[in-house]
Parts: sequence; structure tokens; C-alpha cells
Amino acid sequence: MEAVGTIYLVRHGETEWNREGRLQGQSNSALTKRGLKQAHGIGMLLRQLIGAGDGIPIIASPLERALRTAEAICGPLGRDSASLPTDDLLKEISFGRWEGMTFAEIAAADPGNWRRFEQDRWDFAPPGGESYAMMAERVRQWLHDTSAIREKIVVAHGEFGRVLRGIYCGMTPDEMFALDVPQDVVFCLSAGMIERIGV
Repeated sequence: MEAVGTIYLVRHGETEWNREGRLQGQSNSALTKRGLKQAHGIGMLLRQLIGAGDGIPIIASPLERALRTAEAICGPLGRDSASLPTDDLLKEISFGRWEGMTFAEIAAADPGNWRRFEQDRWDFAPPGGESYAMMAERVRQWLHDTSAIREKIVVAHGEFGRVLRGIYCGMTPDEMFALDVPQDVVFCLSAGMIERIGV
């Protein structure tokens, strides 16, 4: 991956659907109290890493759970949360008609497509949704579009962040799917390396 500066990658805090094991995709689910606490903790961690002030821009997915997380991060950093820039390319993968359902509910309601998804998770797009391969193109586009921003804090989503880290390090799809997607750490992507920094 060509140099894209330093990215401080954050996943949104826990949501109600996270807690229930439901696919969120591009649908909304509110942050839980734990999720808000996680977001504040990430803000404190970033303050230790980069200090306060407006030196490094925060860019968020426009989906509400990411925006609420970004707003909570602004507090410890002393930032104004009223005008956070967003980027549609940072949205989570769309699971289409499967959003709001658990894996078990999908397997029961749409067994044929669920089998196809399990057999080819990278290229199969759920009904009305997008494949991981399609989202990967958004990731590459975002990396290209923001390459001139030397440092940035990015508040996005679990699957988006998984693919972003994978593309950054030249991973295969299987290697990407093996990555975890925690909600209480910062991944620092810099000089071709990824450092995991916990709260």
C-alpha cells in the first residue's frame, strides 16, 4: 500500500444491536451506555497519544453510531463537535434486507442465500446489499482521496475497519476476516505497520 500518512482508526462504541448480535450494516442502532463510555475512553486515549487542540482532523462515517462516537471523542480532545466532517465512503458495508437480523434468523429466513454467503463471503452480496469486494473498492477510494491528509482520526465501523487494515497491510480476504473488531482500542496505521493501542 502506498504511503497514506498516519491513520488513527476507531470503531464506534457498542450499540443495542451489537449487544443483541444483530447485523447493523447501514441501518441505525443507538449506542448503549457502555458504548458511550467506550467512546469517551477512546477520546482520553487519543488525548494521551496526540494531545488536545485541532491539529489532527477527525473524519467520521455519517451513520449515527459513528457520529455519536466521534462527538464523544471530541470532549477529551477539547474539540468542537458541532461541525464534524463526514465521508460517505466510510459507511459500514450494507447487508441489505438482512440488516437488523441475527445470523440464526437469516439462516432460517433465507437459507439459500445464507449458504452462498458462507461459501463466498468476499464476493457474495446479500439481497439489496453489497459484497465485501464492493466495500473494498470504497476503502481504496477513500485511501486515495485522503492520501494528502498526513494525519487523521477516523471513526468508522467494524467491517469497514477490518477491510481497511487488511488492504493497508496487503492481506488476503481470509486474513481480513480473521481480524478482530474491538470497540475500545485505537489502531494506528503508519509507515506500513499497524499498532494496536488499548484503553
